[in-house]
Order: sequence, then structure tokens, then C-alpha cells
Amino acid sequence: MAKNNNLGMPSPIKGSSQSNTNKHPILWTLLIIMILGIASGGVYAYSVFTHTEDTVAKTYKKTKAKKLRNVSSILSEKKPFSILLMGTDTGALGRSDTGRTDTMIVATVNPTTNKTTLTSIPRDTQVKIDGSNESSSKINSAYTYGGKDGSTSAVNTVQNLLDIPIDYYMLINMNGLKKIVDTVGGVDVKPLLSFKLEGTHYKKGETIHLNGKQALAYTRMRHSDPLGDYGRQKRQKQIITAITGKAKSVNSLANYKKLLKTIDGNMVTDLSFNDMLTIETNYSAATESIHSDFLQGVSTDVDGLSYEVPTSTEKKRVSNAIRSQLGLNKSTQAFTSLEQQLSK
Repeated sequence: MAKNNNLGMPSPIKGSSQSNTNKHPILWTLLIIMILGIASGGVYAYSVFTHTEDTVAKTYKKTKAKKLRNVSSILSEKKPFSILLMGTDTGALGRSDTGRTDTMIVATVNPTTNKTTLTSIPRDTQVKIDGSNESSSKINSAYTYGGKDGSTSAVNTVQNLLDIPIDYYMLINMNGLKKIVDTVGGVDVKPLLSFKLEGTHYKKGETIHLNGKQALAYTRMRHSDPLGDYGRQKRQKQIITAITGKAKSVNSLANYKKLLKTIDGNMVTDLSFNDMLTIETNYSAATESIHSDFLQGVSTDVDGLSYEVPTSTEKKRVSNAIRSQLGLNKSTQAFTSLEQQLSK
């Protein structure tokens, strides 16, 4: 039976459960952003890709998800596209299980407006997982539920939740994040709040240079953040932006080859090598302007579990925002209200 603890206006401060905060590191789907913005196009960037074609090919894994539009024509016609960026809490810290996608970001890349938008979906968002018999689940378990084909379950669940087309997906684990940050020589950030974790003191507003381990700690922390998971989402995007800028400043072809090889064994995607070349050629300008959004939920207890339950108004807002970024008409789906979701 559902128990609603907060049916008022959603507040980021009530964003998520604070338990087990250090056990759920984020995902790092930022590699696609780096691929989009790598170098500045031309022969140099092409050389980087061709020298690493074999490595990139190893990451390809087709999904069985029901695509809502003809994705083969999207890139060839230079239309805006979407990609579901997912990151598992495995691959580092001694974890080797399937894991959950504790970070999920819908990235839309629009070559007409030259804008990329990253829309975060909280890990505890209440959903009905595609193909599951459970009436209520957390969205971060959709990938786990899918087993060997977790991407299919995750993509279908996000499409059903927001009535949006997911054209591609990309998944990176924790080890991928650490390696990427270390390969670019670390990143400089100004922490959004002060806290101490694993021997590093992060001071609000004071620039700090982070290696891979420190960047991972900075992005996975929730316990000391009054905004909970919503605050963590802001820090994730902060690191994505920092890595993007740092990757563009790497001038050595050898370093680029090393950077792209970090994906081997740490990333899977249904973007082919040729897709990536097309994106680099036709969409790189769109990564010069990166915007952020998130699906805001209401912190709610359902059968003893803490969920983030977005209202029908919020789901419609996010759906239409993403659809607009993709050049699509507004959604005609009748999204369920908060009370209807809780009564199920």
C-alpha cells in the first residue's frame, strides 16, 4: 500500500533517500560528449577515429528495444537525435556484478540550434518496468531486470515513462570514468558545496584538481548534500563539462588513442563506428552549448520504499521539452497523476 509523505510542490531538498549514500556511484556517459566535441573536426579528428576503429567496434551492442522512429535516417539527414546515457555502479571499488544504472541522462543533440541538453532522471524515480510483473519499481533497476539485455529494458522503460524516442544508448561503468579522468590528466572543478570524503577536502567555490578516484568520489556523494540525488546530478554534469573541455585540449594523437582505448571493456553502445564519425562531422558544433534539465519528483514512501514520484504535470513538461529539442510535436499521452500512481 502506498503512503504519500509529501503531496505538496516538489522540492529538490527532498530529492532522494539518504541511506547507503556512498554505495551508489554514478555512471559516466560523458564519453559520448567527448566524442562529439573531440578536436575541432577535419583530418586530425578523423585520424584519431580511424586509429581506434577496432577498439570502438568492440563496444557495439545492438539493443532489442522498440525504436519509435527510423534511427538509420536520423543521422544521415542531420536531424536532432537522442541518446540515453547510463552509468552502472560497477567496474570499480571491487564491484563486478551487473549493477544498477544509478545515473540516467537523456541527451539530445540539435545541429540546428547548436545545443546539447542533458536531462537527468533520478535513480529512485517510480516506474513500471517494461516486461516486469511488479507494479512499482525504481528506474535504476530497469537495466538489472533486463539481465543480459539490460539496455533493452532501460530504453523501453524511459520511452514509456516520458513518451519520447530514444534513438541510441550508451553505458559506461565506474572504471571507465576513473580511466577517462586520469587519461586527460585530471580535471579542475569548483565544488558546489564543502565536504570531506576519502581523504580529500572539497571546498565550495575553491578550484580543486581531481584525479579519477577523486572525481568519482565527488560525483557519487549524496549524504552530505542537502539536495540529495538532485545535487549529485548537478555535480555529475559539472564533471562532464570539465572532461569535455579537457579532452579538447589534448593535442597528442597518442593521448587521444589512449583516451579512446579506455572504453575497451568499460562501455557498450548501439552507436556504430560510422555513426560516431557522422556525429563528429555534422554535430560537433552542437556540443559548444550544453544545457541541463532534470525530472523533478516528490519524495514518497511506497510499500516501505523511498521513491521519487514525478507529477503528471512534471512528466508532461519534461516530455515536451525533450520532444521540442528533437523537433517533434508535443506529446498527446495522458500522463498519470501523482495520486493515480500511488493508488496502483
